[in-house]
Order: sequence, then C-alpha cells, then structure tokens
Amino acid sequence: MKLNNITTKLLAMGILTVISLNSCKDQLDVKNPNSPTFGGNVNNESGLAAYAKGGIYWNGFNYGNGWLGDSFFSLPWGYHELMGDAVGGGQGSNNQTTTMGVPDTFVADPANAASTTFTNPSPQVSIIRSFNNTAGTANGNNALFYEWQSMYAMINACNITLETIASIGLSKDKASTVQAWAYWWKGYAYAHIGTMYYAGLIVDKSGAVVNKFVSQPAIIAESNRNLTLAQTTLNGITNQADYSAMISQLIPQQCQVGLGMPLSSAEWIRTINTMLARNILLNKLAPFVNNNPNATIAKSSISPMTAADWQSVITLCNNGIKSGDKVFTGRTSASNSFFTPNGGSVAGLLTQSNQTTTFKLSERIVQQFKAGDKRLENFTTANGTFFGDANTNSTRYSLVDGVAKGLSGITILGSRAIGGLEIYIGPTFEENMLMLAEANIRTGSIATGVGMIDNVRKYQGAGVAALPTTLTLANALKELTSERLAALALRGLSFFDLRRWGWTYSIANGGGRYGATLLFKGAIYNNATIDYNFMDYWDVPADEIAQNPPSADSVPVVNKNY
Repeated sequence: MKLNNITTKLLAMGILTVISLNSCKDQLDVKNPNSPTFGGNVNNESGLAAYAKGGIYWNGFNYGNGWLGDSFFSLPWGYHELMGDAVGGGQGSNNQTTTMGVPDTFVADPANAASTTFTNPSPQVSIIRSFNNTAGTANGNNALFYEWQSMYAMINACNITLETIASIGLSKDKASTVQAWAYWWKGYAYAHIGTMYYAGLIVDKSGAVVNKFVSQPAIIAESNRNLTLAQTTLNGITNQADYSAMISQLIPQQCQVGLGMPLSSAEWIRTINTMLARNILLNKLAPFVNNNPNATIAKSSISPMTAADWQSVITLCNNGIKSGDKVFTGRTSASNSFFTPNGGSVAGLLTQSNQTTTFKLSERIVQQFKAGDKRLENFTTANGTFFGDANTNSTRYSLVDGVAKGLSGITILGSRAIGGLEIYIGPTFEENMLMLAEANIRTGSIATGVGMIDNVRKYQGAGVAALPTTLTLANALKELTSERLAALALRGLSFFDLRRWGWTYSIANGGGRYGATLLFKGAIYNNATIDYNFMDYWDVPADEIAQNPPSADSVPVVNKNY
C-alpha cells in the first residue's frame, strides 16, 4: 500500500499519541515514526506501550473518521448498520448516509402492490461507483474510503510496533504480550478489509509500497495467519505477572470497566477462536430467504458454507468466548477519549428523538424483539413518527438513553452518558453462542442450537419463554436470524448477516427480504418484500488506485458481479 498524501497525513497525526487515553498521568510525546526523534521517544517500556495503544485506538479508531460522528464506530460501522437495515439515514445527512441503505425496490403490501411499490431512482451500486473517486472522498461522499484508511493505518502502526519491540529490552513475556497485541490487531484489521472489500493489500513492513492486490479470500487468510500468530505467541507466555503488567498498559484506562477489564491470556485466546469463527461465517453464504433453508444465491462473490466449515465453527466456538470473559471494548471518558458519547458510535448518534438524530432506528430492527421482551425498553414511540424522504427510514421508534432511564437487568443499546455505553470492539459471548447455535442448527442438532438461543436471551435479560425443542429447521433458523439481529444490534455486524443469509442480494438472483415491517405513506405494513440489491463486497477505494496503481499480477479491484 502506497502512503498517499491523505494516508500519510493521518499516520503522522496518529503517531502523535500525546493522549494515551489515561488522563491521570502525564503522557509520553510519541512522534512521527518517519521523524528522527521517534527513536528518542519510543525507547522504553512505557513509550512502546503508549505507541502500541495509540496506534490502535487513535490511528485505527479515530483519525480520518471525523466526517459523520467522530470515530470508526460511527461512520464505517454506520454503513454496516445502514446496509443491514438496522438504521436509516436522516434527511439531508452527509457521507451518503441517506442513500447507502436505500433498497432498489420494495413492495409494502404484496397483496396490493399497485399502490405500495417504491422504486429507488438512484440505486446503491450506481451511487457507490459515481462517488468512488478522489473528488468524492474530498467532499465526504465516498463511503468506500473510511474503513480502508482506518484499517490500513492500524496495520501500519502494528508493523511499526513489531519492528520496534526488539530495541526496547523488554522481558521475554512482556515482549510476547506486545507482539500478540500487534498480531491480534493486524488480524482484526485484515478481517475488516476482507469482509468488506473485493480485494486488498498485504503489507508486512511499515511504510512499504505494495501494489499487488490480492483476492478477498487471501485477505481473510492473512487475517487468520495473524490471529494464529497472536494465539501461538500467547500460548508461549509463562510469566503471567509480566503479561498482566503489559496488557494493563495497552488497554485504555477508561475501557478497563465491566467486560473491558484486561483479558487474561486464556480469555484472549478464546476471543481469537471466536474471531476465527467469525471470519468463516461472515464470508460464506448460508442462505435463508423467505423461510427457505435451501435457498440459493446467484452472482455472489462468496461460496456457500460447507459441512467442514460448519464443523470448524463448532470447534472454534466450543473453545471461544465464555460467559463472563473479558473482551475488547470501548468506553468514553470526560476528556482525551478516542470517541465521544454523542457522536462516536452508531448507538450514540441514535440516542435521542428520532426527529433530530442523524441515524433513524429501523422498524426492521425493532420487529426482531418478541412481544414481552424486556429489551424493548430500549425503544420508545414517545417522540412521534419520523417520515423519511428515503421511505425505508420512516420510523415510529427512538433509542432511549438506557443509563439516564435507569434500565437494569437488560442489555442497554444506547446511552450518551460519559462511560455509560460499552462498545464491543471485538466478538462477545453472545456472538460466540449464536454462531455455535447456527452451526448446530445447520448440522442437525436443532434442539441444542435452540437452547443456545435461549441462553443468549437469558444473558441479555429478555425474559421471554424458552423455545420449543421440537422446532423445524426453518422455524429454528427464523428464531436464530431474529435473535442475531436483536442481540448483536448496532455492533457493526448487521449487513454481513443479511448478506450471508442472502437478503441483500437481488430477488432476481434468489435474494430479498420477506415479511418485513415497513412504514410507508403513513401506514404500517407487516409483510413487506424488500429488494435491496446491495453490492456484496465493495470495490477498492479510488484513492488507493489513483496513488497506487495495481501491479500486472494483481486481482481485479472492482466487483465483477455488479
């Protein structure tokens, strides 16, 4: 990856980790790694820890995402949730948030299609490609740019960390902890690139110019390689005191609350197993369209799950995150925070009246919660109805501030209180359990899988009755898809789930969404059919191509199926 002017500027900014996310201490002034003074600052344990931390939370999750909201969790995650139809864009919003989640067509009432059909005059694919250029990026209209630049900035910072460790003189196991940190986050970043883009770059040295683009599966393989390196490194640690001393320096102080406390090496290894399972599940098809477990999708960039894939998910998740395990989270602080309570996350942007928020809470996400589910307390209709200009973003619901409302005993989806909302940066117990449930259901152990869905509902305080253990495959998958969308709402996963279930593909190619709740022209419909026809894997951003033309042996950088 060539460091173009935009990326170079971001990297230089990101290295200035004078804010090491702990306001209780004077912080180290870590300079640009391209400057001769860098070695003078990062020359001891605290300096390396500050750099390794800042490279993730500032380079990766903050800098360059200040158009809509102020972090990776507001803008790139926002696109995931828009295309996953968990949120809608507000009227007049920037960064193409009004267009990115609008389907090609929908029929609000299939029984009376003549008066309830909507056709999008500007389909998503045409919007994506018309603004995928450097001018579009400069004007904040190129949705493809942000996740790419964030994750490659993170990868570059991890490479610098790995190249610097040997010069610091750490104990063996402190050095191993920092190495595992860099490998884990490289694996995380490549997972995001490979799960979002049609092609990518593998960059193993800081500041290196790499112009050989490789396929999406190759990027996922690189993610898995780094995750496995992190796991192997953690398995080799014997001095847990040294490990604990180092990991506590790498995680921002305000995040060390609740499930965000420093992970033990064993918990981290389990997190990696869950991430490896995620890489399989999110990048293979498991179609379940219109309640048909045997649906097929044409013209997809990915292949269907195989029996071996399902077994791999089972094996990994059986050794994945357990209830009560510490995981990677983010929280806001009164100052020096890498994201803000109001604008730093999709949930933060949503937590207010639907009349004023940038994102609008989708009717489709609320419909996933059963009547009597206590988690419905996260939503309110007290603010009236928002009638959106994009039709699918009309909604009766707003997201309440769960902390301000005093919600207890259930998972809180939104809050603008400082430190009030736990953002799950990586996988969680619920995700691990629901992957295991889906794999069991798909491989014939339906009762076992259904019991796991019940476990997640209990864990989040839903308070609903247990499911029958005699569900058919179709009914079990209906419960599974509904619970994934509910339990993992606003965590940046919605689009990937709808894609692999086939719902975001064109109806003409076997996809589509059926039985959806929709507010259209002032009326509520509960059996709408939606033809999203969203691009399944995004083209490589034009900013990269313009500065870094693909080599002759590169794979295509434009999705051939669209």
